[in-house]
Amino acid sequence: MVILATAWGLACGPTPPAREQEPFIPRSESVVLARVPAVERDARARERAALRKALSLHAGQLDVALRLARMDLEWSQSQGDLRYLGRAQAALSPWWDSATPPPGVRMLRASIHHARREFAEARVDLDAVVKEDPGNVKAWLLRAEVLGVQGEHLEAARSCNWLTALTSPLSIAVCEARVRSLSGHSRKAHARLAEVLGRTGRSQESQTRVLATLAESAALAGDAGKAERYFLRALALNPRDTTARAAFADLLLDAGRAREASVVVMDHTQDDRLLLRRVLAENVLSSSRAPALTRELVRRFEDRRLRGDGVHAREEARFALHVEKAPEKALRLAQAAWATQREPWDVRLLIEAALAAGKPEAAQPALDFLRDTGCEDPWLVRWAERARSEAP
Repeated sequence: MVILATAWGLACGPTPPAREQEPFIPRSESVVLARVPAVERDARARERAALRKALSLHAGQLDVALRLARMDLEWSQSQGDLRYLGRAQAALSPWWDSATPPPGVRMLRASIHHARREFAEARVDLDAVVKEDPGNVKAWLLRAEVLGVQGEHLEAARSCNWLTALTSPLSIAVCEARVRSLSGHSRKAHARLAEVLGRTGRSQESQTRVLATLAESAALAGDAGKAERYFLRALALNPRDTTARAAFADLLLDAGRAREASVVVMDHTQDDRLLLRRVLAENVLSSSRAPALTRELVRRFEDRRLRGDGVHAREEARFALHVEKAPEKALRLAQAAWATQREPWDVRLLIEAALAAGKPEAAQPALDFLRDTGCEDPWLVRWAERARSEAP
């Protein structure tokens, strides 16, 4: 199938420029389109090592600490390796617990908290950053994201509004679309963002985050075909976008296209979220690879628990529900995730796990949330209707 060849290209690495209307499709699955030069990777590794050595000799060098923490954070985000978040924190250790850290530390600290899904802590820092520096675009964008994930959509939208005089209409539209999608109004989010994109043109900005946002909103709105086309274009331009890659794999899994979902993530399973999608796909296929991949994911879950890291409770809930076939465990994990976040997947998992466990009443927090937000996204509406029909 065409999608399988395209997915293979996405798994291998960046693609050359494609036509605007459709993704570039390799002629065969063996085509390696591009790779990050080893020299570039090695140079960055050497720079991190040099910075780390400098800090070991003089821990209070703020400029060195900020540079190293930023590089470790970026590496963690691009590779899905949570250990580098700990290294980023270690670089900032002289100021990590300070109520009034030097400039630059607070924003990085907020970003690390956000990556760990420690949203309350991230919000404290972001509130302080925008108070001290109301023109900080990155802080307003991250604050909108944090508030949206927590389910505080009105306050998240206010953060987007603060950007009106600070950044491009397209960046503002992305911010607003993300909030609308999180609140269950993905059709409106998609329509508005597409309109702004049409008026502002196709800048480099539109070729990355905008395409991924359009893809996710189309998927939530139930337009799988449009979502797939956007995902392909977004990942062709930015293969390191692990969030978009995971969302694309989810789209394929929901469509019963497990083999293609596995191909999309197969070369990126250093990220636990993407390994989960590979495990889900291979278990659906009953492949010979499934047992070993499943054991590896279980090992990673155990390692995270030993580190006291509960970042991916949602992912572990999906694993418990669909691989371990342990609905009671899945429900406990889904409830743990719900305690801190309210994204569409958290709504979905709480309802699914509650129904699978024979406890439809446990889905009530999700149902109340959907009612309060006026959710219109068709998939969530259907699950909510089922939960209500099965409730005592």
